[in-house]
Amino acid sequence: MDLDLRKLRYFVAVAEELHFGRAAERLHIAQPVLSRQIRSLEDELGAEVFDRGRRGTLLTPAGRQLLEDAVPLLSSAQALVRRVKAAAQDTPTLTVGFMPGITVTPATAAFTARHPGVNVRLLRTTWDDQVEVLRDGRADIGVVRLPIDQRGLQVRPLFKEPRVVMLPVGHRLADRASVSVGDLASEHLLQDPDAVPEWRDVALELRGKRRPDVPEIHQVEEKLELVASGAGICVLPLSTAGFYTRPDVVPLPVEDIGPGEVALAWAASRRSPLIHDFAEAAAETLGRPLTEERPDAD
Repeated sequence: MDLDLRKLRYFVAVAEELHFGRAAERLHIAQPVLSRQIRSLEDELGAEVFDRGRRGTLLTPAGRQLLEDAVPLLSSAQALVRRVKAAAQDTPTLTVGFMPGITVTPATAAFTARHPGVNVRLLRTTWDDQVEVLRDGRADIGVVRLPIDQRGLQVRPLFKEPRVVMLPVGHRLADRASVSVGDLASEHLLQDPDAVPEWRDVALELRGKRRPDVPEIHQVEEKLELVASGAGICVLPLSTAGFYTRPDVVPLPVEDIGPGEVALAWAASRRSPLIHDFAEAAAETLGRPLTEERPDAD
């Protein structure tokens, strides 16, 4: 049996929304059409993937397995199309993803010196998509911030750097030279507590059910706007804090917090010599730790 990728995309939309109406709107198709396509997929698989009961639309065990396998399969299909189109161009292209605050110019310059005929493109990524762009082919290689889901990826560490806490300029701790995690125990963290396990282990707001909701944040600029308004604090890599300086936010070193780690990542199945050569160029030019200096907040 040949799987229909279009039906798989429809399935993933319903599985993520758990609502046929919202999934149909997202896919820009009529709900009856979507329902028929899902039924057809279930017939082809010989298994029901959704439990359509009074409790709403839920994934069955077969549906959960299908979702786990469908997402990387669809990403691989997208990557295949993108790479074939890129290979058909007259000029070879290498697309490099990079996270905010990381300067990749030395690596791209070293790579271009060795491969002057290759068009190097840069793609700014976020915590949400730094791995996804590698899986779906938008980027050939990425300079990523760990931790990431390393399944199916080749990961090569580059360097570690200190992390700092971002505070509003009028904060009670803002005039200190540095703080400890204990000093931050009563603060509201504007990110996933698992991203800062040292804070998570002492945080007062995680005791019981007192943690306020954290808004959906996609960009560093959004985090800093919230910090400046007094909505909470966030912990950032030193390089990111130095890149996004502003007068109403103060970066402070945290004495007992682990460093941030920066690495290269690419799809383990890729055998492109261009990826290998860029990885070597990045290791030579970026693979050294940053000095632990407090960023200038002025």
